[in-house]
Amino acid sequence: MNKGLYLLSFTLGAGALLAQEVELTRRATPTGKGGDGKCTIEVDVDGVAEVEVSGDMGLLRTLEGQTAVWRRFECNGPLPRNPGEFRFRGIDGRGNVSLVRDPRGNRGLAVVRIEDPKGGREGYTFDLEWRGSSSGVWREGTVTDPIVRGGRASSPAAQAIRVCQEAVVTRIQREGYRFVNFESTAPDNNPGRDDWVLGSVIGRRGRDATRFLFSCSVDFRSGRVRSVDVRR
Repeated sequence: MNKGLYLLSFTLGAGALLAQEVELTRRATPTGKGGDGKCTIEVDVDGVAEVEVSGDMGLLRTLEGQTAVWRRFECNGPLPRNPGEFRFRGIDGRGNVSLVRDPRGNRGLAVVRIEDPKGGREGYTFDLEWRGSSSGVWREGTVTDPIVRGGRASSPAAQAIRVCQEAVVTRIQREGYRFVNFESTAPDNNPGRDDWVLGSVIGRRGRDATRFLFSCSVDFRSGRVRSVDVRR
């Protein structure tokens, strides 16, 4: 009797675990191309997933099936909060891909839903395109910082800054802030502080936006971050 109850409890618990949503965030890689705004996104899906894009940050949420994974997230600029014109264009994939939230009426948040009807993973590619907006330039301190090219650190110092940013994102997302946009990231110029990186960042949780200040103690020779402090 007890064994049967244990197996039933284990089965229900495993089912609940599988039913939990899985979320993977990613910052866009800049393409360096001018002209109208455009992001190209490619993901692997086996089931149902949604892709959310806000600014230069993306979130891939698995709703059903195996965990969806990123393949590519490239943009020539951040998605603005209120684009003058906006277009979603599906490119590749065997299932249904649809825009479920338009950024023009959703504070700059675009949401695309992918429904893969067959077993096994399938690659899905789509574009987000916009024009007639003040999208501006990439925020300083994201992967588009001049010392970080193509989304990869070009030196130990750049790597230290990149790892600092990633640690900050992890800290803020633990508090439920789904999207994180960096305002600034720069080495501390004060005397005796040449091994510190400082900056500010905006975290968004639902309709709430909070500004954080952060500092990282870094080793610019090895690209390693010693400590991270994040405060509202």
